[in-house]
Amino acid sequence: MFQAMPYDGTRSEQFEMVLTQLVALIKDEPSAMANLANASALLKHALPDTNWAGFYLFDGNELVLGPFQGLPACIRIPLGRGVCGTAATERRTLVVDDVHTFPGHIACDAASNSEIVVPLIRGGELLGVLDIDSPLKDRFDDEERRFLERFAAIIVEAI
Repeated sequence: MFQAMPYDGTRSEQFEMVLTQLVALIKDEPSAMANLANASALLKHALPDTNWAGFYLFDGNELVLGPFQGLPACIRIPLGRGVCGTAATERRTLVVDDVHTFPGHIACDAASNSEIVVPLIRGGELLGVLDIDSPLKDRFDDEERRFLERFAAIIVEAI
């Protein structure tokens, strides 16, 4: 069922394949944790040149580490702090080409150089964020942002 990118299709086709795989993985599974765990594993293996992919969940006060793939991470992130906390507060996707220039960046993994964070929002309520890090600078582009926002929308419906 799973095939890591890249393969012989276009990048857009690869993204569509990953979205199809996500839907198949979470179909009829009521456990939010299981769905988030599979989603983070799917992204980590599908996106080349990434070193962390996972979720932080909003507990009503701050973001708390959820299922992820990668090295151990910061457990709690205050709203408004770092890329994740800022994306959650502003409720918009943030693409940071060089995390070392981002004010208040939280360095959970010193190898990370770029990051994308997509807020998970349902009915105006913040559920958490999808966070992906890369050791490369300028790793995430607009096409990938759109793909990850679609990925996050599918996750929001499943949790």
